[in-house]
Amino acid sequence: MLRYLGVMSGTSLDGLDIALIHQASHPVLLAHHYIPMPDTLRAELLALCSSGPDELARAAVAEQRWVGLAASGIHALLRQEGLSTSDIRAIGSHGQTVRHEPARGFTVQIGNPALLAELTGIDVVADFRRRDVAAGGQGAPLVPAFHEALFDREDQPRAVLNVGGFSNLSLIEADQPVRGFDCGPGNVLLDAWIGKSLGEAFDRGGNWAASGHLDDALLRALLSDPYFATHGPKSTGRELFNLAWLESHLAAQPELAPSDVQRTLLELTARSIVDSLQQAQQSTTELLVCGGGAHNDTLMQRLQELLPDCRVASTASRGVPPDWVEAMAFAWLAHCCLERIPANRPSVSGAKGPRILGAIYPA
Repeated sequence: MLRYLGVMSGTSLDGLDIALIHQASHPVLLAHHYIPMPDTLRAELLALCSSGPDELARAAVAEQRWVGLAASGIHALLRQEGLSTSDIRAIGSHGQTVRHEPARGFTVQIGNPALLAELTGIDVVADFRRRDVAAGGQGAPLVPAFHEALFDREDQPRAVLNVGGFSNLSLIEADQPVRGFDCGPGNVLLDAWIGKSLGEAFDRGGNWAASGHLDDALLRALLSDPYFATHGPKSTGRELFNLAWLESHLAAQPELAPSDVQRTLLELTARSIVDSLQQAQQSTTELLVCGGGAHNDTLMQRLQELLPDCRVASTASRGVPPDWVEAMAFAWLAHCCLERIPANRPSVSGAKGPRILGAIYPA
């Protein structure tokens, strides 16, 4: 059996992505399924990203709900494809990150893989990040190794950019180990600000940002955060970049139109990506973009403007739909675990060496 399922819910918390891949010499997407995140569950998971009362019990209840949602999506995908549970070798489940603090030696993803195995009747591989952290690494990003497997190396240096809640780069160059790191906020601040200002879940196409004007003073203040001056390996999360972080900077600025704030946040995302790329791999000739940010036309246009000598395009131009790359990655990571293939990259995470990632929960 060469079919694997990957389940991913990222920092944007919009829903669960489920990808079915065939893994032989090369991972191939066979099918996919998306389940929107119920508002109540999203609120519960967001609340767990910061300290609060009765956290352990609340986390246990929230992950049961998350698993129920994932299991229902998996069964729906199997029905859609006319497959049975015996046709799937394993599920790679990322779970939901609620804390990520590698500087303090921990990262926490909830997702009750034992319950997921029970509800689906399929072996589950989960808890991918903690082994890398235990080996001294950041535990993130994990996708560069998959990007390396998915997109063949070429003579010219290229990069793969994932723009989810946060943005991360994978740097792929002939005869060099793959490198990668988190650049900074991707959609997390854009989503939070439009949610507060307009009650919308996200800025479709970046249209609201495009209607505003860039505020240079605010941009300089945001980019002054020490995170942007650090070099990889590095990773970040809601522990640093969140609505409170943004509002602390807005309090020191003259009052701005909400659309101007949105435009400046989009520029923060674009500049932090481009600055990181030019510092790490200046000769990049192609930037392939995946994640929700690939659908933000304003962001894609701005990246191309800032990188005039580099082709900026969605991974769809290489035959891989941008919305499913991360879920595919966790299906592939399950394959690596079962085959005892190290799937971290010390050149990415800073771990002491290659490690087999994940824990196996037999059905």
